[in-house]
Amino acid sequence: MTDSIHGSGSGTSHDMAASPTGTRPRVVLGVSGGIAAYKACELLRRFTESGHDVTVVPTAAALEFVGAPTWAALSGKPVSSEVWDDVHAVPHVKIGQQADLVVVAPATADLLAKAATGQAPDLLTNTLLTARCPVVFAPAMHTEMWEHPATAANVATLRQRGNIVIEPAEGRLTGKDTGKGRLPDPAEIFELSLDVLSRGIGEPDLAGRHVVVSAGGTREYLDPVRFLGNRSSGLQGIALARTAAARGAEVTLIAANVTLPAPAGVKVVEVSTTAELREAVVSAAIAADVVVMAAAPADFRPTSVSDAKIKKSSDGSAPSIELAQNPDILKEISQHRSRDGQVIVGFAAETGDDTGTVQELAVAKLARKGCDLLVVNDVSGGAVFGSLENEAVILSADGASTPVPRGTKAAVAHAIWDRAVRLLDGA
Repeated sequence: MTDSIHGSGSGTSHDMAASPTGTRPRVVLGVSGGIAAYKACELLRRFTESGHDVTVVPTAAALEFVGAPTWAALSGKPVSSEVWDDVHAVPHVKIGQQADLVVVAPATADLLAKAATGQAPDLLTNTLLTARCPVVFAPAMHTEMWEHPATAANVATLRQRGNIVIEPAEGRLTGKDTGKGRLPDPAEIFELSLDVLSRGIGEPDLAGRHVVVSAGGTREYLDPVRFLGNRSSGLQGIALARTAAARGAEVTLIAANVTLPAPAGVKVVEVSTTAELREAVVSAAIAADVVVMAAAPADFRPTSVSDAKIKKSSDGSAPSIELAQNPDILKEISQHRSRDGQVIVGFAAETGDDTGTVQELAVAKLARKGCDLLVVNDVSGGAVFGSLENEAVILSADGASTPVPRGTKAAVAHAIWDRAVRLLDGA
């Protein structure tokens, strides 16, 4: 799995989150000494072009890869790595104190070790000790370094303190090496950072939790080129995965035919058919605290699949296609849970018909499936599909109903996680 699933475009809003002081949000971009330092230039550009006030704090090693003039030109501010520069302004204290968000990208194994043990030999590590705002680390290193017990312990320590440490991506590393340790795509680090910034100071309430999110729509093939499918884009599932990572969770995203970038720090499992989706969800659910079935599985599949493209007949007749019903994944994982206290969230895309309204059909579906929460979308006229916005009603097994007003899909995702966290906490 590389940095992205496929394609481009995140489908999220780039609106600036307000600083607690009412000014432009103040972001500290820490850059440590890894080859991926050059990618931080793209991250810096995204922050500055979206109106954030960015102070770049590189380590001395980072300046061996990208020089101070580059950081100064892109940020519009002087750049230093030393605590001794401009001592009268006490930068080693004030930069961290005044920040609304600190993002370290790339975060090397050395930087993570210093941060975890409270060392402060330079301006960046001093800044980390004085910051009282959210801190995001985007690691980048060779696979062996990431998997070393010392690094694992340092990451665990940082996460226990409320920091967000993004899982590195898998892909091409320095030289010919390939594996886990690649810096996530800067665009995705930016999106996750905006999400963290929008929530402000507070403990990541999904820290230490493993969540599984399915996204997209399955395909049931008739022949090598044709399939039965649906209009699900995967945007809401992607938003759920990204916001869960921003709230500190370990996230597994099971993506069914999704053509969107993979959120930073998320493990992605790609599937195509409903059978593949079921296998992946059931397997991942074993270790999950929360499972969110945002994908749209096909209800039916052809009983047989042609090995060759089905041709038109000379007499103009159409082939007869026999369908079989697919397994009900949501009902299966709801009624056969792998652990006590596991929270299962389903989705219902309803239009209403002569048997009932959208709400009535959704209430019946919640009871039939046996999940804890059901997110109901009224998709009459094709609403929601492919849109950057959504609105929903979250139904609970205890009879509660929570309307979520129209907003970004990230906002809807946070409303879903708010309800899930309450269930996890026994509320």
